This record gives sequence, structure tokens and C-alpha cells, in this order.
Amino acid sequence: MAQTSIILRVELNHELVTFGDVAATISQAGGDITSIDVIRPGKESSVRDITVDVAESGEAQVVEALKAREGIKLINVSDRTFLVHLGGKINMQPNLPIKNRDDLSRVYTPGVARVCTAIHENPRKAYSLTIKRNTVAVVTDGTAVLGLGDIGPHAAAPVMEGKAMLFKQLAGVDAFPVCLDTKDTEEIIRTIKAISPIFGGINLEDISSPRCFEIETRLAEELDIPVFHDDQHGTAVVVIAGLLNALKVVGKKIEQVRVVVNGIGAAGVSICKMLLAAGVTQLVPVDREGVIVRGGSYPFPMWQWLSEQPQVQTEPGTLKEAIVGADVFIGVSRGGVLNGDDVKKMKPDGIVFAMANPEPEIAPEEALPHVRVFATGRSDYPNQINNVLVFPGIFRGALDCRARRINEPMKLAASRAIASVVTESELNEQYIIPSIFNEKVVTKVRHAIIEAAILTGVARRIPPDFR
Repeated sequence: MAQTSIILRVELNHELVTFGDVAATISQAGGDITSIDVIRPGKESSVRDITVDVAESGEAQVVEALKAREGIKLINVSDRTFLVHLGGKINMQPNLPIKNRDDLSRVYTPGVARVCTAIHENPRKAYSLTIKRNTVAVVTDGTAVLGLGDIGPHAAAPVMEGKAMLFKQLAGVDAFPVCLDTKDTEEIIRTIKAISPIFGGINLEDISSPRCFEIETRLAEELDIPVFHDDQHGTAVVVIAGLLNALKVVGKKIEQVRVVVNGIGAAGVSICKMLLAAGVTQLVPVDREGVIVRGGSYPFPMWQWLSEQPQVQTEPGTLKEAIVGADVFIGVSRGGVLNGDDVKKMKPDGIVFAMANPEPEIAPEEALPHVRVFATGRSDYPNQINNVLVFPGIFRGALDCRARRINEPMKLAASRAIASVVTESELNEQYIIPSIFNEKVVTKVRHAIIEAAILTGVARRIPPDFR
């Protein structure tokens, strides 16, 4: 169950209640006190800030219980998650102070004119003389944010800010959120192209399917900097990384397993493409209408592309029919589509990645008695399949070698790099994927990306540690 942390500012009438009464009231309502700060002491009354961990659904119960207790005045309720967002989560800092006229003349007029001229004469110098070399735009139109859907560009901003924080903390990449107030595909493409000169890469985020396919494809073709739609490819890269290790645990080869993928949207299509690139020979894509079969005719271009791949199977049916005899189930769809009886019909030593959020396609308690390896997209269960393992290292590597694009060999190299962080001695059913805070992840992904970019001819620079 999802937890949240709230700060309750309360005033206690000491003639009517003790702090023990307050603690008991909170506990009985389902809250867990983690810290107490005295704001104003006193003999007759006192004011305290009480930090309480509580299930998201139980916050109102704690508040109402305190309000109902005589002698307790609830002054304010603050959600710690909201507090960290006050004023935004990122800002911009200069690399050096401007203390006098001489400093000013170097960083601005008149000295800056010489730098402008140098870039005008040789545009490639923008990489060494501006922020372009280390800056990524995190771009959204707010149409597919988390599990919230189309909430618009303003409401999407906190997610983009959070992503910018992760870029900086994990990989040293400067990222800036760009939230576009348009859903028009052509206008989005035109706008991103127009702002691209200052950025070294474009990270597309939370743009709804199927528009996201055309937006990314067009931008990748028309820009000379890497473009990466994280909802598609970040998810696919980390899924393949987890699958490579899960297959080691169960002792199966990727060429021999039958894989069912449920939810053929942005992430599902990219997962299918990477599975094929990784060597899967028996693929069963499933969407709400049922199995996408080889030789079928479909309204969406990517579904049609899948139906033309020789590895895609020909037998139609529903998800519950398709999962019979499967070795692997990968879900990027919606919660509760499977139950224990369904996964029981998979082959022995089954692998289930149920990544719908917040409710997985099947609850761990139902799946675990019948499958060998289980993973979700949630942080409160083992084996979290999280995009944060992917995008910092991918862009660190792409920026360092000034890659023109991020291609399929680079993505597969990133998957293998992430998988390699988990050593043979560490690998087990409960640990197939490293923590997002494992410092080796970005280093290994960066190295793999640069190596693959050089081998495939998309790198425009050889970093010193590769010479």
C-alpha cells in the first residue's frame, strides 16, 4: 500500500490532553509518528509539529481523529511531498561569480562577442563554448503523465523537474523541463526543432501514443542530436536488462522462450522490438482486442509492423489463452488482468514482469506461488523495473561522444550493461536488477553507449578514456 508522510501542527491544551493522548489518537487512526518538534512550549498549552507516516488512503482518518479529540487544536496539515515542491525543485546557478567590471567584460559585453564570432565561423564550437555539450531538454505535452493521463503541461511540470534532478544527481547532466502547451504533432516537432540549438539531446516524456511514435521518428531524422522517448525506450531497455538476468536465474535461453507482451502501446511496441533484437524467436503481442498475429491487418502502423515479423506467432486468442504455455509474461497494460490460475498455466520456472502502476497486472501474492521470478514497476516490492536505471547513463554517454542519435545497438548495449551490474554471486530470484542508487549503473551504461556509438558510426567525438 502506498505511504505518504504528513506534518501535523497541533496545539495541546495541557489541562485536557497529554502528548501521550495525541500519540494514541494518531496510532489508533493508522498513523505512525516518526518525529516530533516543539514549536512553542508552555505550561498551559504547547504547539508541536508531528511528522506522521500513513497510508495515502488513511490521511483523512488521522486528521479527523485529531479534530474530534477535545483539547487538541489542529492548526495546519502539510504534506512533505508538497513541501519539497514549493518554488520548484531545480534552479540555475552560474559557474563563476561576476564580481567586477573585468569579470563582466569577459562573460558578457564586449568579450562575449569574440566567442559568438568563433561559433558563427564554426558551429561545432557550440559544444565546447556553450552549455550545449552537457544539456538535455526534457520535453512533454502533458498528455500521458504517469498513470494520470492527459493532465496538461502545467500539471506535468513537477514530473519533468524531478527528471531533471535525477539527470543531474546521477549523471551530472544539466536538464531543463520544457512543457509545451499544444497537442498538435506538427507544432510539437516544429517547436522542438526551433529550440534545439542550445541542447545536446532531447528526452521526450509522457507524450501519448500513437503520436509519440511519429514525433520521435521525425525528430530523430531531422535533428543531428540524440532524441530518446523514455516511456518507450527507457522502459524497454530496463525490461530487457531484467529479463537477461531472470533467464540466467531460471536457466533458460532467450532464443528458446515464448514471450507474451500485454499492452502494445508506446512501451509495449518498444519492448517487442528490443525482444526481437535480443534474440526472442517466439513473441506473442497482446492488446485489448486480443493477440496481434503474424499476417493480420491492423489500423496502427506499429501493430502492422509487428504482424509482419517472422517471430510473431500466428495463433489468435485472448490474453488468458495466450499465456498458457508461456515462459515469460511482460505487462505494460493495466492492473488485475491476470490471476493465480492464469500464471499457473505458464511453463515451469515462469517469469512475470507485471509493470502496471499502481496496481500490477497480477498481485505478487497471487503470482509468487506459481512463478519463479516476479518483477513490478513499484518500489515496495523486489525487482523494481525503473527507467531511472536507463536515461542518465544513456544521455551521459551520448553527450560525451556527441552521438547523432541513439540507435538499437546502443539500447541493447545499455540493457546488457545494466544487467552486468548484478554479479553472479548476487543474482537470485529477488535480485535481478540493480538499485537506481548503485553508482556502477551510470558508469557501465555510459561506457556501453559510447562503445556502441563508435562501432555503429554515430559518435562524432572519441572521449579521452576511449583513445
